[in-house]
Amino acid sequence: MTNRTERDSDELGDLIGRARVVLWDFDGPVCRLFARHKAERVATDLVEWLETRGLRGLLTEGERESPDPHLVLRAVDRRHPGSDLVAELEEYLTKEELKATSSAMPTPYADPLIRTWTAIGSRLAVATNNSPQVVRTYLASRGLTSCFSPHIYGRTQQLNHLKPHPHCLNRALNAMGAAPGAALMIGDTPSDYLAARAAGVPFLGYGRNEHKEHLLREAGATVVVDSLEPVLSTVRGLK
Repeated sequence: MTNRTERDSDELGDLIGRARVVLWDFDGPVCRLFARHKAERVATDLVEWLETRGLRGLLTEGERESPDPHLVLRAVDRRHPGSDLVAELEEYLTKEELKATSSAMPTPYADPLIRTWTAIGSRLAVATNNSPQVVRTYLASRGLTSCFSPHIYGRTQQLNHLKPHPHCLNRALNAMGAAPGAALMIGDTPSDYLAARAAGVPFLGYGRNEHKEHLLREAGATVVVDSLEPVLSTVRGLK
């Protein structure tokens, strides 16, 4: 990671100072959902689930080898949108995500940052490709439900609305009566950045390692942190 400069701090301060509403991606900025119940294993299980039903040919070789379960789900939905097959596959993924919540690792500084931002009067929402049921389960386990409820916008049966589509961000903004320019999206993937850009929402990238940071900057993100600690320090300074 590169060392933070005074300019970086100014940009971070400007982003945070303007934000009245903060939209959080879930898996990454709030916690590492698949820290122990690995996403790669879940993706493989989804592929095997299809193969046992004689549907191996639905996926390309690249899709079958993807470590991202959401990519597998989207690929099937593109070929059979709205089908019972997609509904079953989505239900299977939700069950795997729920299993993962019990061993999810909180992102360092996320819990106090969420509580502090709430305490100073900002409104928070989750905008994620994960199941909203999974988000609610995790937040309840950390005593954070009141910081977000009822503003949790996750995966629906309309899988073509998964990020990078801005659907979940727009749902959050509309429900909260917030203008895009008064909001801030915190995300850790290019799809988060692209969804924020499409919604007109300023973006703060969380790249916990050099690879994550590179992907975010390559997508176009300009303000990226490798820790939420400077974000927490900045928010505390707003009190």
